[in-house]
Amino acid sequence: MRLRVGREPVRPDLPHPTVQHGLVRMDGHGPEHPPHPRPPTADQVILARPGAGTSQDHLVGRGGTGVGRVLGAVAIHPNEAVLHGGVREVGPDGLAPDPQAHHDVPLDDAVAEIAAIARVNDRVRAIGETGMDLFRTGPQGEAVQREAFRAHVALAKELGLALQIHDRDAHAQVLDVLARDGAPERTVFHCYSGDAAMARFCAEQGWYLSFAGPVTFRANDELRASLREVPLEQVLVETDAPYLTPHPYRGRPNAPYVLPTTVRTVAEVVGLPLADVCARLAATSVAVYGPW
Repeated sequence: MRLRVGREPVRPDLPHPTVQHGLVRMDGHGPEHPPHPRPPTADQVILARPGAGTSQDHLVGRGGTGVGRVLGAVAIHPNEAVLHGGVREVGPDGLAPDPQAHHDVPLDDAVAEIAAIARVNDRVRAIGETGMDLFRTGPQGEAVQREAFRAHVALAKELGLALQIHDRDAHAQVLDVLARDGAPERTVFHCYSGDAAMARFCAEQGWYLSFAGPVTFRANDELRASLREVPLEQVLVETDAPYLTPHPYRGRPNAPYVLPTTVRTVAEVVGLPLADVCARLAATSVAVYGPW
């Protein structure tokens, strides 16, 4: 379950922020200016800001105020599903499994707990990350991931929630499950990593593709080609913090304060004004996950 946690009390008097607002805050000048060569670290940003950003930064305030404003997504991650399923095999990554005490809970029971949480909490807006990750497991784990993915697909459709997909080295397998079981109305490919042909296919199905820092990497022409295949109204952006930090800040922990770098790249790739892209991304986020 991924939650954004703020540092200040909720301010109901503040207007709802936009992506454009974040870009202006990052630059300190306006969206037409490039980012500073060396922006502050995430910790420096948090410590330095007096009023701390926007109303959406203030999800959980001191003393518990604002806890009702937290939004989340819940799921058993595919790599966790393997361990809950009792599989202990080494995948292509070469890393030995590292099961913990909570993995003693059988997979079916773990998924049932996720379902129970999602059913009673209207602040849960998505089922995910779920999907398949064949970099982290072998054939036995693949079978477990597939069944866990199918259970999450069914849950998202039952509850009318968005489905957030983790797809690593498993494009064909993920698409096969969606074809056989039927995708939820709002299906999102988290940190999209497929090629342009797959992007075009996903767009034709009405699915959403979410792009993170890799779209800014100089050598990643194929991913930018994928972005061009998707109508802007089906594009999302994300951090995947603390991973996948955009260029030129790679090597630092990722955080929302550098997301504007990714947004600018998206605008450049699709050839649209930055303000228009910001407005569209904000609207699509609400369309997928609902209002705050």
